[in-house]
Amino acid sequence: MKDAVGAVQSLLVLGGTSEIGLATARTLVKGRTRRVVLAARDPARAEPAAQELRALGAEVDVVAFEARDFGSHTAFVEAVFDGRDDIDCALVAFGVLGDQERLASDGEAAAEAVATNYVGAVSVCIPLAERMKRQGHGTIVVLSSVAGERARKSNFVYGSSKAGIDAFAQGLGDSLAGSGVGVMVVRPGFVKTKMTEGRDPVPFTTTPDVVAAEIVKGLARGAHTVWVPPVLRLVMSVLRHVPRPVFRRLPL
Repeated sequence: MKDAVGAVQSLLVLGGTSEIGLATARTLVKGRTRRVVLAARDPARAEPAAQELRALGAEVDVVAFEARDFGSHTAFVEAVFDGRDDIDCALVAFGVLGDQERLASDGEAAAEAVATNYVGAVSVCIPLAERMKRQGHGTIVVLSSVAGERARKSNFVYGSSKAGIDAFAQGLGDSLAGSGVGVMVVRPGFVKTKMTEGRDPVPFTTTPDVVAAEIVKGLARGAHTVWVPPVLRLVMSVLRHVPRPVFRRLPL
């Protein structure tokens, strides 16, 4: 349960090797968070990060999680919560960017990317919300993207998957009003990570540490939506209303 000043005491990171997820965990542990569960497809890859968090003073467990094994998600959530104190915050940080050129021409590859980014997140968020309702509190943080605000020709498969999970998370949050459980949607722009390595930076490029700082600030104020950097809220508001013939000609 959150402490007397409302700080997150316990954190579940779904995507335990995600650079944004780990940056968020480090930032929270440097504050008042004392227990972290890193859930990763390959737990061994998450162990170095777990050791780092332990050195910062946190109790850390590393568990196996497969985003596309939808049938395992309810049991996974129950197992993570059982035998532990309440989990205050679950950060849904897994996802794939993919090669847009391949995704635009390979239906199976596109479906796999969407299954991870959208279906996998939906599949695990439902039992997370149900379990948090039973404990009477909690926050689910969903990493979306500004790419979901308006699908662009350069990454429309990825963008559509983020548009889907963004809409789902907003609706889930509305459905949980009054339950003690909240949902916070995070919409970063281009983030310099291993996933985006080799791609040219764009205006308002940011870093995992900056995203993490905004997530922590959003949790502190009970936000339902966080833009990183904040100026992207205005930028995307303008882009949403650009006429399609003009939008198609933009180098986006």
